[in-house]
Amino acid sequence: MRRVGTLVRALTLGAMLCGAAGAVAQPVYPSKPIRFIVPYPPGGTNNLLARHIGQKLAENWGHQVLVDNRPGANTVIGTELLAKSAPDGYAIMAMSGTHIINALLHPSLPFDAIKDFAPVGTIASQEYLLVAHPSLPVRNLKAFVALAKARPGQLNFATSGNGSASHLATEMLGLMTDTRVQSIPYKGSGPALVELLGGQVQLMFQGPVSVISHVQSGRLRGIAISGTARSPVLPEVPTFAESGLPQFNARNWNGILAPAGTPGGVIAKLSSELAVIVATPATRDWLHSQGMAPFVSTPEQFAALMKSEMATYGKIIKAANIKMGG
Repeated sequence: MRRVGTLVRALTLGAMLCGAAGAVAQPVYPSKPIRFIVPYPPGGTNNLLARHIGQKLAENWGHQVLVDNRPGANTVIGTELLAKSAPDGYAIMAMSGTHIINALLHPSLPFDAIKDFAPVGTIASQEYLLVAHPSLPVRNLKAFVALAKARPGQLNFATSGNGSASHLATEMLGLMTDTRVQSIPYKGSGPALVELLGGQVQLMFQGPVSVISHVQSGRLRGIAISGTARSPVLPEVPTFAESGLPQFNARNWNGILAPAGTPGGVIAKLSSELAVIVATPATRDWLHSQGMAPFVSTPEQFAALMKSEMATYGKIIKAANIKMGG
């Protein structure tokens, strides 16, 4: 019996040592560079946010955060890349409501918009600003509606892609004002903005982040902004409510996803670090200067938001009869 007891103690000690060795062998996250996928071209809101947040993550953690722009197919190319990435926390993606809209419009996506991803958290939100090229003879929403009714189907809106959030905002405006406009899709808000500035298209819904300087310089004209109050960086632009359309409440939000199966501890650490970064005065001031508001959520809250937005977008898509590829 004494020999058996000694053997048991020896096996127990060995197991403990092996467990301790295994624990030591597990590297602390993060221990290498992080790939930050942006499924849009450079120049848009998601890209600017990713670069700002990525830089802060790198400063706080001492490891590079490499922003990887993978535009195309209305974010599907970059999103599929994330879905196929190892679920270890070293691949994350900046995203917006377009991710949810894709799931409603494209039933044959190469991934499941909910099940194949792990929500990390939201970063910011921004109201939608309706901007026009100065060549268009409208200075307010009333004038736009009058012109759109006089020229049905002739006024064109740039969007960041078929089925994008900016596309749905365009369709929402048409439904609420009983006007018919033409949506022109681009591969992201950056290229769309270039065409708008060049006068190839006439109007666009965009988060203030990308158009503030152009409105201030007069290269674009601010028509109206969603939300309950005017933007502090564009105080001369009235809200849709002030302009006679209080029911128009479109806005966009930005968040971060990881591949499904990413360890809960890694997700929690990423989410916590995002909250810390967004809470700093430097980031909050930067967000406000870009026309955005800090918008932090836990992974659980973010998951609930995506499900809620899916229901909201679904109603708009049905009412506007938006079809896949259209």
